[in-house]
Amino acid sequence: MWWWLAKPIVLARAPIELDSKVQCVSYAPFRGQQSPLDPTTHIEADQIEQDLVQLAKISDCVRTYSIENGLDQVPGIAARVGIKVIQGIWLGSNKLKNQQQIGIAVDLIKRYPGVITSAVVGNEVLLRGEMTTADLAATIRSVKAQVTVPVTYADVWEYWLRNRELYDIVDFVTVHILPYWEDMPVRAKFAAAHVDTIRQQVGVAFPGKEILIGETGWPSEGRMREGALPSRANQARVVSDILTLAKRENFRVNLIEAYDQPWKRKLEGTVGGYWGLISDDQRALKYPPGQPVSNYPQWKLQMAAGMILSFVVFLSGWLTVRRRPWPPHLSAWIGVGLSATTAGVLFGMAADKMFYESLGFGGWLQWGALLAAGVLAPILGANAAMAGRPLPTFLDLLGPNDGRKQLKITYALGLVLIVTVLIAAETALGFVFDPRYRDFPFASLTMAVVPFAMLLANRPAQGGRPIAEASFAGLLAISSVYVIYNEGRDNWQALWTCAMYLTLAVTLWRARAVQIRG
Repeated sequence: MWWWLAKPIVLARAPIELDSKVQCVSYAPFRGQQSPLDPTTHIEADQIEQDLVQLAKISDCVRTYSIENGLDQVPGIAARVGIKVIQGIWLGSNKLKNQQQIGIAVDLIKRYPGVITSAVVGNEVLLRGEMTTADLAATIRSVKAQVTVPVTYADVWEYWLRNRELYDIVDFVTVHILPYWEDMPVRAKFAAAHVDTIRQQVGVAFPGKEILIGETGWPSEGRMREGALPSRANQARVVSDILTLAKRENFRVNLIEAYDQPWKRKLEGTVGGYWGLISDDQRALKYPPGQPVSNYPQWKLQMAAGMILSFVVFLSGWLTVRRRPWPPHLSAWIGVGLSATTAGVLFGMAADKMFYESLGFGGWLQWGALLAAGVLAPILGANAAMAGRPLPTFLDLLGPNDGRKQLKITYALGLVLIVTVLIAAETALGFVFDPRYRDFPFASLTMAVVPFAMLLANRPAQGGRPIAEASFAGLLAISSVYVIYNEGRDNWQALWTCAMYLTLAVTLWRARAVQIRG
């Protein structure tokens, strides 16, 4: 399985080539915990220079979005490094702040005429609804009267088609085409063709002026949107295809973005932080020239860890058998085998997802707890399966004991069940009410749910259905139906996750609490 999962792809054109630079990349200097959301953040010149020296080796140009947080230093440093700048002027609803941005940007354009090649007055301000078209048009005219470089406005392509009056004002049209974020998400293999189709459509609507693709690219991590899957291989493929197309069709393109930006995860979830050609932590190219691209470059280590976990699961079952006076049923060994194999295959993937998808203390706590449940469930489940014990109910753990004594290992299994059910319920409700930026926990959830389902063979024949289990079962089942409908049949991450929700729902629904009569 890991050989198949990690099998690298070899592209006809590498995303970054030694003999051919990228035309332009979006640049933001923030690293680690640095964020423009904190107005006190100021990036020092040395840090920006380190970035631009690195970027000059792979690109002829960087596009900035504002002059705040130290970004006003970029043109001066770019002049020393030998790289061009598309200067961004950030506009919003605060008119005074807009004028301050414009004033500083205009001064930079006049000071560095050989470095700043054009000015982007406003970025998606119409999309955000922070300015009217009339106010934006007046602002663009004001900037054009003060500078000699070409002036444009940047927005997603639909908003250009809705606000065609801007066409006569700008010197060229800058459109954002992001196949992953389209209302009808586009698969990675069709992304470049989609970009070209939209470019031509905009060209027909705005004849006589250059169409610059101001933003395009693909994320390397995050959740699926219908058939659009973020992954390292897909990011490399999309970037390669778009750059090849741009070279063949002779149009300008700016990739988003130079570096991964962790701060964007607070706004857009995991997927927002992983659009870079260069990783944030190691400051290294994700796709070095001449090397094949794999979604799991550490797959041998991940495979080895999974094998160890699988061995521990079998060991747990075998040690339990040794203490039993009678042999277990064949079904118990089959259940242990399924649990061990599932956990072994998915452990590396689940750990990889936890590393990339955990954000903040709460995120690490939640995904760490679910992964821990995924590791412990097959081990404890193997013991219960071989001993002939059923899955404990919530009542067994939290209700009156009626004189019964539970084994410590049974309490541990019950605690793992509670953690799994609570996280499953929270995530399921999240996908119902606020799904756009949430990640699907299919790997860790599967590791935990399969062993629970295997213990259904040991459930008591008699007993009442506990109300807590029944309630959670209903919640998970109803949520799954909605999520499948909302996410679409092409989203295998959603389908897989919902399959586990439904499996857990069936497991909980079939639980029985044995009543002890005095």
